[in-house]
Formats: sequence, C-alpha cells, structure tokens
Amino acid sequence: MRPTFMRIMRNQSTEQFSGLPYIYGLLNCLICAWYGTPLVSPDNLLVTSVNSVGAVFQLAYIVLYVMYTEKEKKFRMFGWILTVFGLFAIIVIGSLFILDLELRRVIIGTLSCASLISMFASPLLIINLVIRTRSVEFMPFFLSLSSFLMSASFLLYGIFSFDPFIYVPNGIGTLLGVVQLLLFAHYRNSSREDSAEGLIVSYS
Repeated sequence: MRPTFMRIMRNQSTEQFSGLPYIYGLLNCLICAWYGTPLVSPDNLLVTSVNSVGAVFQLAYIVLYVMYTEKEKKFRMFGWILTVFGLFAIIVIGSLFILDLELRRVIIGTLSCASLISMFASPLLIINLVIRTRSVEFMPFFLSLSSFLMSASFLLYGIFSFDPFIYVPNGIGTLLGVVQLLLFAHYRNSSREDSAEGLIVSYS
C-alpha cells in the first residue's frame, strides 16, 4: 500500500484508485478485534492485537485518501467513515446485551466472517477495471500480495485453533488473493506497454 500512497501524494490525486477497500478493511479490523477480546472469544488475543494495529493503519490510509481525493469523494468517504463507526458501536453495545457467551461468540463470529469476506471481495470492484483496461495500474501488487499472505496466515491459524469463524473467511480470502495475483501476472506486461506508449506520446 505504501507505493500506492506515495504515488497519490506525488500526483496530489487519488486518480482511479478506490477508497472502498480501506473502508472495508477498517470495518473488518474493528469487528475482528472485538471478536478476539475475552468478552467475546477466549484465547484469541492475538486476533485482537493484529486487528487493532490493522485498524490504525487503515484509518491512516483513509485520512491520506480523503486529503487527496476529489471534493465529491471526500463527502462520500466521510459518510462511509461515520457508517463504519456507527455500525461498530451498534455491534459492540448490542452484543453486550447478549448474556449467553456462546451465543455472543457465534453472532460476532458470523459478523466477523461477513466483514472478512466483504473485505477480501472488495478488490473485485477493481478487477472489472483491470479486465476492461487490460491494465493492473490501479490494482496495486503489494496490496494484493499482502492480502493474500495475511489471509493465508490466518487460514492456518484458524485451522490449528479449530475456529471456523477464522479459517472459513480466510480460506475464501486466500482464493481471492490467488485470483488477484494471477490477474496481475497476466496483465502486468500490458500495463508496461501502455505506460511506455504514454511516455512516447508525452515526449513527441
């Protein structure tokens, strides 16, 4: 993600980069962090720690995105941010009213599954652009790679800890990560050719 935001800051524009993956990522990190707390799921503090750090990074990326995006997108992103924190507050407060701890774990676990799947699927919004333009310019390689590695790691963690709320969505995330990496491998040469053509036109 760092190369993406270095480019955004250099060009003073978010261009066609989407901010939704970071919104989905923030919501996912918040819900998964809550799922890992002792109030919901015992012996899962590693999940809380990792996702708390992830939430801080996602929020930082969102702030940078808002700083350099168009005015219309700024209002849209602010709306999404408020929605995310509103939903998270409802989830936390609502779950505390569920006195049955196992039921609480199942409900929050199901929500964390849904948020994880939506986060992993959010780059599919970009895949249509990649196929249409035959370019991976706006599907950053390191974002796709890090998503794949993260989901694969938690897939193994979920399997070894016998937690379906962790290994099921991360299994799906691993498959989606493979799809993104395959797309990158297939279209990367096209992106380089387009970039070269762009340079020729600019200097002619």
